Amino acid sequence: MPETQRQFSLVAGEASGDLLAGLMLDGLQARWPAMKAVGIGGPQMLSRGFESWWPQEKLAVSGYVEVLRHYAEIAGIRRQLRARLLRERPEIFIGVDAPDFNLDLEAGLRERGIKTAHFVCPSIWAWRPERVVKLRAAADHVLCIFPFEPALLEQHGIAATYVGHPLAKVIPMTPDRAAARKALGLDPDAEVVAILPGSRRSEVRQLAPMFFAAAALMLKARPGLHFICPVLPNLRPEMEQVLGASELAGRVTLLDRQSHAALAACDVTLIASGTATLEAALFKRPMVISYRVNSLTWRLVMQRKQLQPWVGLPNILSGEFVVPEILQDAATPEALAEATLAWLASPDKVHALQQRFCAMHAELLRDTPTLCADAIQKVLAR
Repeated sequence: MPETQRQFSLVAGEASGDLLAGLMLDGLQARWPAMKAVGIGGPQMLSRGFESWWPQEKLAVSGYVEVLRHYAEIAGIRRQLRARLLRERPEIFIGVDAPDFNLDLEAGLRERGIKTAHFVCPSIWAWRPERVVKLRAAADHVLCIFPFEPALLEQHGIAATYVGHPLAKVIPMTPDRAAARKALGLDPDAEVVAILPGSRRSEVRQLAPMFFAAAALMLKARPGLHFICPVLPNLRPEMEQVLGASELAGRVTLLDRQSHAALAACDVTLIASGTATLEAALFKRPMVISYRVNSLTWRLVMQRKQLQPWVGLPNILSGEFVVPEILQDAATPEALAEATLAWLASPDKVHALQQRFCAMHAELLRDTPTLCADAIQKVLAR
């Protein structure tokens, strides 16, 4: 096909997928400069010339109950997207994470002769192992971000390539805390806690009140603390409302996005389980991981289908609890405050943790954009 006619399609359903897809687009555009990329994506993808047919926020819901509430709209988007892709027939469809949305879409496109790839292996090694059957039907190739995944997928007859974790390339091995604090207008000597309750509206509703309540308890114990909280623009009104109902007036700086600046600047973070915990590890920051979902979601998914004792990526990659996880009913403001303050009182433990995180960073660091482009080129050549 002439270079001017190349068209790839991508779908990234949330902020973490947008970052991954944006970096992959760097590799694809370097390999095919005249390519056109279309589908559903966020600001990182849009900044690279991506054409998004629906706002990414339409897909950013989590949990069984929350997904059920939005099911009709999400299913409608997927039907319309599938129909459009079958008309336009891109050379390849690449689903970026969001397996509940992307795997069925990929399978339907693949049945109709469109090549497919899936970027980020679903966490079949952690929970929901039955997804491997769906993945095998959906993807011609899987791009893996953790080094142990290709061998696991090979056992199930799935072609895969380890491309490193894109975040390991984005985040410096030695973050500049002083520069981050200067950029954010923070006192260079203050004790700073970053509060990251998640990038989905459902997470803000579930976690932000609890995280801010924990912060209020921390402040009573250490009055000099300062808190920073990155927030997506579309969630800012809701976050401001939660903050206004807390005891933290004037003590929390809300940041427009800037989660990486917040992690670089902080001494410790109270953080929702998810990709952000790996970002915190790559920034070499101690953390307390927490999560709380609808009780039905917890019983149906986490308690019944979890294969490992950990939910946080730093712990999963380390194979042990290197940072605390305080989940569901155990996640009280008192427990979160106590665990977060413990890091501030334990500089030796923080130093040891940072050494572990440096080794993790080195293992995940690869030329991800180029390796993604190499893998996609091989799929196209089949």
